[in-house]
Amino acid sequence: MDVEDNENFRQFVRARFEPLRALAYVTCGDWQTAEDAVSGALARLYLRWNRVASPDAYARTMVMRAAIGEKRRPWRRERPVGDALPDIPRPDPSGHVDERLRLRAALSRVPPRQRAVLVLRFLEGLSVEETAQILGCRTGTVKSQCARGLETLRTVLAAEDIELRDDEGSEHAVPRRGRIEVGSGVRPTTAHDR
Repeated sequence: MDVEDNENFRQFVRARFEPLRALAYVTCGDWQTAEDAVSGALARLYLRWNRVASPDAYARTMVMRAAIGEKRRPWRRERPVGDALPDIPRPDPSGHVDERLRLRAALSRVPPRQRAVLVLRFLEGLSVEETAQILGCRTGTVKSQCARGLETLRTVLAAEDIELRDDEGSEHAVPRRGRIEVGSGVRPTTAHDR
């Protein structure tokens, strides 16, 4: 294949890869299988590029056949031998990921200045003085912004029933005064309040 044919093939692939992949996906229902089908069809098209009158029709036909054929391949029908190998139980990290995503979403609902204070104080572990120096304000402002930010964060998290705890599981890192019923404006009393 000469340089001009090579460049024409590259332009064809750039223009048609995504539509062909979408066509394969509709056919087989799996993005990875669709991508494999398109890659294989384009590799075969590359070898025949000079002899094919209509590259688009050829590629579409090859992709459809490959997408259908991928499901019939023997390795697609293989079953894992999970029963033969012992399972090693591992802790499921998805709960932590989910909690971090909800905490990040809740943190985004805290006003920017209060959010900055909370991030610097609790995520970065800076002191009140260090936080005040970074933000260019007084230590009293950091303390009040921190208190307001925590209260806002607790309100948002209470709606989702998330508790703020440190790594050891205790609540002393971000103390909680009790559940806040969002929308009612009434906070249930706790033993601490009496």
